[in-house]
Amino acid sequence: MKKIIKLIKLRILMIGGIITLLFIFLVGRIYWVQVVKADFWIGKAKEVWSKSDTLIPQRGMITDRSGSVLAMDVTAYTVAVNPQVIHDLKVEEVIVNKLSSVLGISKSYVRSVVEAKQANGKFYQQRELHNGGWKIDKAVADRIFSFREDLSKQTKHKDSGIYLIDEKKRFYPKNTLASHVIGYEDKEGNAVMGLEASLDSQLRGTEGHINYERDGNGVIIDNGNVDFKPSIDGKNVKLTLDMNIQYYIEDALKEAFKKYQPKSITAIAADPQTMEILGMASLPNFNPNTYWTAPQANFYDNAIKSLYEPGSTFKIVTLAGAVENNIFDPNATYKSGSIKVPGDTLHDIHQNWGTITYLEGLKRSSNVAFVKLGYEGLKPDKLMSYINNFGFGKKTGIELPGEASGRVNPHYPVEYATAAFGQGKVQVTPIQQVAAVAAIANGGKLLVPHLVKEIEDPVSKKVVVTKPQLVRQVVTKKTSDQVDEYLEQVVSDQEIGSGKNAYIEGYRVAGKTGTAQKVIPGTNRYADDKYVLSFIGFAPVGNPKVVLYIVMDEPNDRLLSGGSAVAPIFKQIMSQSLSHLGVKPILTNDEREGGSFKELTVTVPDVTNQTLSEAKKKLASKKLIYVDVGAGSKVLRQIPKAGSAVGPNQKIYLLTQEQSKLEVPSMKGLPLRDAMQICSILQLRCTVSGEGFVRSQTNVKLNGTPVLELNLLPPDKD
Repeated sequence: MKKIIKLIKLRILMIGGIITLLFIFLVGRIYWVQVVKADFWIGKAKEVWSKSDTLIPQRGMITDRSGSVLAMDVTAYTVAVNPQVIHDLKVEEVIVNKLSSVLGISKSYVRSVVEAKQANGKFYQQRELHNGGWKIDKAVADRIFSFREDLSKQTKHKDSGIYLIDEKKRFYPKNTLASHVIGYEDKEGNAVMGLEASLDSQLRGTEGHINYERDGNGVIIDNGNVDFKPSIDGKNVKLTLDMNIQYYIEDALKEAFKKYQPKSITAIAADPQTMEILGMASLPNFNPNTYWTAPQANFYDNAIKSLYEPGSTFKIVTLAGAVENNIFDPNATYKSGSIKVPGDTLHDIHQNWGTITYLEGLKRSSNVAFVKLGYEGLKPDKLMSYINNFGFGKKTGIELPGEASGRVNPHYPVEYATAAFGQGKVQVTPIQQVAAVAAIANGGKLLVPHLVKEIEDPVSKKVVVTKPQLVRQVVTKKTSDQVDEYLEQVVSDQEIGSGKNAYIEGYRVAGKTGTAQKVIPGTNRYADDKYVLSFIGFAPVGNPKVVLYIVMDEPNDRLLSGGSAVAPIFKQIMSQSLSHLGVKPILTNDEREGGSFKELTVTVPDVTNQTLSEAKKKLASKKLIYVDVGAGSKVLRQIPKAGSAVGPNQKIYLLTQEQSKLEVPSMKGLPLRDAMQICSILQLRCTVSGEGFVRSQTNVKLNGTPVLELNLLPPDKD
C-alpha cells in the first residue's frame, strides 16, 4: 500500500514538474514573442490587417487651340465571371450565349473562361474576359447590368457570377479626325504613336497609394495608421491644331481619295509666321477608339515618315538660291526642251516651248530652266548648301515620334542636275517641305514646326507655352519677297501658269505644282505609270496666314498632274481656311468691273448692346444668318465678333443672357460645325458620334464633368 501511495506521489510530482516546465516555457515563449521579437510580429500582424490600394491618376486631356477636346479619360468597365458560382447555379449556357451576343465575341472563348479550372481541378473564383470584355463602354455595360439583375431574380441568388470592374479608358470624341497626330492608348494602357506616345510622360501623371489597417471583418480601424500618397493627374495639352481647318483638310482629302484612289494622300497646313501646325492629316487613317479594327497600313503617318522625290515643288529652293545670288533674271531667255549634262540628257515634260524667258520657264515648270539655274548657275556645292540650309536631310524636330530625316545624297553630275528640280537623289518628307516653303513665305526664317501650343499643370495651374523656334535665316527678306512675287505669278497667270487651278479670286496666292515619276523598286528606272502629285503654296502674299502642302501618291490616272488634280484641292482648303481665319478678299479692278467675283466673305457688324430686334434688322440687311441664344431682349455678346469676315452661310450667334444662365438649346438638324460653335459659346464639352447633321443630343457626366453627347446622321449626298 505504501508503495502504491509513493508511486502516486511520484507521478504527481512528475506531472507537476512537467506542467511547471511547460508553464515556464510558455511564459518564456510569450516573453520572446511579445518583448524580444515584438517589432517583428507586430509587423507581420499589420501585413494581415493592412490593406493597400493603388490610386490611378487621370490622364491629361488633349484639346485643340480653342479648347475642343480631342482625347480624354472616361469611365469604362471590364467584364469578369466566377466559374465556381456559375457552375453551382448551372447557368453556363445562358451566360455564354448572352455574353457572346452582347460583347460580340465567340461562344467558344466565353465558354473557355466560364469553365476555367485551376491545376487542382477546382473552378476559378474570378476570371476576366479580356478578349472583347475589357474596358467596354457604359452602353454595353448597362446591358450586362440588366442581364445580371434578371439572372439574379431567376436564380434567386444574389451572386450571379458576373462582375463589372470599374476602369478608365481613353476616349477620342472626334473619332478619325487628326488620328495620326493624336495617336492612341491601347487597352493595356500603353501610349501608341502620335502625341499620346511622345508626350506620355507628361500626360500619364503619377500613381498614388493608400495603406490602412482593418479589423477581422475588413472594417477600417479608427485609430489605425494610414499611409496616403495622392496620385498626381497628368498635364493637359493644348495643340496648335484648328479643328475647323483640320475638318476642311480631311473632308477634301476624303473626297479626293475616293475619286483618285491613291496609295495615300497627305496634307499639312501651318502658320508660316510661327510654324504652328493648323491641320495635318493623311489617308488612309484609323479611329483610335476602335484601333484594333484598322489594317496596319492605316497607322503609317505619311506626313512625317514617308519619303518622296518631291518633283517641281522643290524648285522653290533652287529659285530662292538663284535669286539670292542674282542668277535669276526673269526676262533673260534660254532654249527649253532638253539639256545635256555629263552622263545624260534631261528633258522638259513638253518639248515645244522653244526659246522662252526664265519667268515663263518657272510658270511652265521647265526642268531645263532649273538645271541651268541650279546645276550650271549655282554649281553643285552652292546648290547643296541651300538644300541643307533649308532643312532637307535632317529631322525638323516636330513633337511626333518616328520622324524621318529624308535623304539628299547626289554624287554624280547628273544627280546634282536632277536635284535642282527635285528628282533623283533627293527624298524629302511632307513636313520638311512645309517648313522650307514657310521660310520663303515669312521673310527667310526657317522655323521648327510644332503641334503643342501649351501644356498646363492641373495642380499648380502653371502653363508652359511653346514659342516659335528659329533654326536659321536661310535667305534675306528681300530675296523671299522676290520669290513670293514670282511664285504668285505661277498661280495668277491663267494662260500658262502651272498652278492656275489654285487661283482664288480676291486673294494673292503663291504656289508651285509637282509631278514626279516614281522609281521602280529595285531599279534605277522610273515607272511610266506611277507618279507622286503635289502642290504647295501660301496666302495671302505679303502677309501669309497659311502655308499648305498636299501630296498624292500614285493616283489611278497616269495623265493627272499636280496642277490638274492637286491644285483644286489646295484651292478648296485654302479658301475655306482664309475665310475661317477672317482674312478678307481684296478685289482687283478687273474683278470689280467684270463682275466675275462672287463675294466670299461679309464683314460682321457690331450689334452688341442693341436690342434683339435692332440687331436682327442690321444683320438681315447684310444678308447674314443669325441665331439668338438665351431669353433676353438685348444682345450682350456676339460670335463671331464685330469686324470678322465670315462666309455667306456662317451663322452669327447673339447671346442675350449671361453665360451662366444660358440653357442648352436644341441642336437637332444643325450641321456639326454649328453645333460645335454653340458648344464653344456655352463652354460645354461635347462628344460626337458620326458625321453630318445632329440627330439627337444627350446630357451625361463623364468622371463628374457635364458632357453633351451629339449623335449625328450623315449629310445628304448629291
